[in-house]
Amino acid sequence: MQIWDLSAKAIDGREVSMADYRGKVLLIVNVASKCGFTPQYKGLEALYRRLKDRDFLVLGFPCDQFGHQEPGTEAEILEFCGTRYDVTFPMFAKVEVNGDDAHPLFQYLKSARKGILGSEAIKWNFTKFLIDRSGQVVERFGSRDTPEAIEPDILPLLDAIPR
Repeated sequence: MQIWDLSAKAIDGREVSMADYRGKVLLIVNVASKCGFTPQYKGLEALYRRLKDRDFLVLGFPCDQFGHQEPGTEAEILEFCGTRYDVTFPMFAKVEVNGDDAHPLFQYLKSARKGILGSEAIKWNFTKFLIDRSGQVVERFGSRDTPEAIEPDILPLLDAIPR
């Protein structure tokens, strides 16, 4: 299986194939509106705006599995992200990232790039997975890793030719 074989529901209800993003560098993030890391939306949006013309995308996946910090509906989440952080990168419907009901995309990401001590479980909101143009999961970043701090890991991937 490859990431391109998976799909997810956009926040507006459309089914989106990850194959639509083939050839792009992706940063997939589980996000939440009421978390101490929520201000990272600002950095994620800034990163997206700076690099989107180089085929870079941030994909936001709201998740309410950590401290009930994403309690809103998709419409409420979209409004919050738009009015509070002027988010323009693609947002998706709320998902689970851990457990039996974890979204297949996150099952794939976690198995492809394990966390600390080999754990697959996502520990908190704003865990980030960096995917290269060929669809390989090249890095996993924790909640404390800010968009600004991981930009140096993204830049070389933008110049790489896909395999």
